[in-house]
Amino acid sequence: MQAKPSRDKSKENLQDLAASRLAIEAISPQIDSGRFAAKAVAGWPVTIEADVMSDGHEVIAAAVLTGAGEAVPMVKGVNDRWSADVTFPDVGPATFQILAWRDLWGTWARDTRKKIAAGQDVSVELQEAGQLIDRVKSAGPEMAGLARAAKAGDTGTLLSEETDAVMAAAGPRANVTESARLPVWVDRERAAFSAWYELFPRSTGAAGQHGTLRDVIGRLPYVKDLGFDVLYFPPIHPIGTTNRKGKNNSLKAEAGDVGSPYAIGSPEGGMDALHPELGTFEDFAALVEAAKAEDIEIAMDIALNASPDHPWIQEHPDWFERRPDGTIKYAENPPKKYEDIVNFRYYLDDGKPNAPFWEAIRDLFLFWAEKGVLNFRVDNPHTKPFPFWEWIIAEVRKQYPGTVFLSEAFTRPKVMKRLAKVGYNQSYTYYTWRNTKDELQEYLTELTTEECRHYMRPNFFVNTPDINPIFLQYSGRPGFQTRLIMAASLSGSYGMYSGFELCEAAPLPGKEEYLDSEKYELRHRDWDGEGNIKDDIRLINRIRRENPAMKDYLNLKFFTAHDDRVLYYGRFDEASRNYLLFHVLIDPHGGAQFNFEVPLWEFGLEDSGSIEVQDAIQGNRFTWHGKDHMLTLDPVNRPYAIWKLFPPGGAV
Repeated sequence: MQAKPSRDKSKENLQDLAASRLAIEAISPQIDSGRFAAKAVAGWPVTIEADVMSDGHEVIAAAVLTGAGEAVPMVKGVNDRWSADVTFPDVGPATFQILAWRDLWGTWARDTRKKIAAGQDVSVELQEAGQLIDRVKSAGPEMAGLARAAKAGDTGTLLSEETDAVMAAAGPRANVTESARLPVWVDRERAAFSAWYELFPRSTGAAGQHGTLRDVIGRLPYVKDLGFDVLYFPPIHPIGTTNRKGKNNSLKAEAGDVGSPYAIGSPEGGMDALHPELGTFEDFAALVEAAKAEDIEIAMDIALNASPDHPWIQEHPDWFERRPDGTIKYAENPPKKYEDIVNFRYYLDDGKPNAPFWEAIRDLFLFWAEKGVLNFRVDNPHTKPFPFWEWIIAEVRKQYPGTVFLSEAFTRPKVMKRLAKVGYNQSYTYYTWRNTKDELQEYLTELTTEECRHYMRPNFFVNTPDINPIFLQYSGRPGFQTRLIMAASLSGSYGMYSGFELCEAAPLPGKEEYLDSEKYELRHRDWDGEGNIKDDIRLINRIRRENPAMKDYLNLKFFTAHDDRVLYYGRFDEASRNYLLFHVLIDPHGGAQFNFEVPLWEFGLEDSGSIEVQDAIQGNRFTWHGKDHMLTLDPVNRPYAIWKLFPPGGAV
């Protein structure tokens, strides 16, 4: 026979249940019921929303309470949806929760106004006002004045806007209900708004010579001139010789072949060492300081790959996967095999983490952070355990909360999103393979409007040493221009691998890879080669820097251009009154003359209204009259147009 619950227990349950008279539901942002932190940027507003409701007809109120103790009033919208813009000031962990309550003074004031308008007696209501004022805990001349007004029947004072504001802040609250406290991770701005340039340090020397870190210092003015603020290197560690790859990924290296930098480790050291031909740690420190002087941050590639010559194989044999015969296990993605790389062991046979190895990788990140590197592009993180990354990132952030982790995971959508949830600040995306108008609009709509916008920040790389996109292989210079402009204007962060500005596109036959890939040999280029797009790069990076609307990509809006080959969109920032429009011709082979709509409605203007506009490329300023206009884009001259709008009331 089942025992009946005690009356004391039932009473306790009743009290707990009754304490939450108001309903707080559908809080956003809330990642997996608070399991993971939503992302924010220090100083940038975050819109926090929730459904808040109660029984009856009383006035209710709600606020967002931050971990710092700030209470930000929420505003009621449609269908009991409440919202508030909250700013988190400091980099690091933060929290927020929703508070909701029955607003006793607000209800009294609303109902009393109605009764006065109907000519009813409100003498009892004035007594109620006095009682509510007496319940205000904070004493002072304001409350004393209101108490006198209640006794004197001064409804003008009691029902004034000033009194409404005072009582909204200090008045009595009934049935205060609290949501769970939810986590937020607050980043510095460069985690959300950055332009990355990738180069191989070993290719920065004179023709035919291996480059050094000092040679990279000589390239900083070039990177700065183009407008990039993050300079990213593939691995710069000693390269193994066992099974070293030759040119064009040949399985046999010839004499003098430099090998793949992703086959890390030799007798000279592993991932905490520098390739000897690149220089010393003194050289590295000089590079970091020189970059800092140019407002450029260094980013490193953390590739958890070990050459068969890695010193850890002898020092820590239990850190590597082995086959039943005891031989070490090479990396493979059947039928592909990577004989110059062996696999690390993340878990032991009993299912427990290989803790000493995890700690060693944590210490590896901390080692480079101590040397001034706070940006890490992580190679293939989706092939390593999620808990491993969650722990590593949290551990590094304890000492360096401004660290930026970029996930290079071209894999299934939910896996990419899980990596973002566990802590990656930025993520590679499918932008590389989204080429049509419909594909781009659909993908950007997902990134900017679905739940992933709260935790997954895209970094639109236009190319990588591993990926020579098919589109670029046949599109010519116009294709490089359009992919650049879209990457830099559709996303807060974007990047390019060197050679893109020269429109390098020669493929390894039949593959989405570069012929004579720099991954396996030194490359020396003519950086002023004919047909380069350096002016386009300077232009778009300048526009990004000068316009506040370019920072938060969530302000992206698509508009109507009557041609499927033209992507038409805007970046609008209401706080700064900064508004930009972009027309991009996606077809690299044919021009387009098309009609488009100026979004006058965004500024409360009629379809016949007028708006001032500036050609952001040429600088001339004029007026667009009416909603409907025509434009011609020519891929040979310039396959894009950028406009700055100046609506009535001013803009920046």
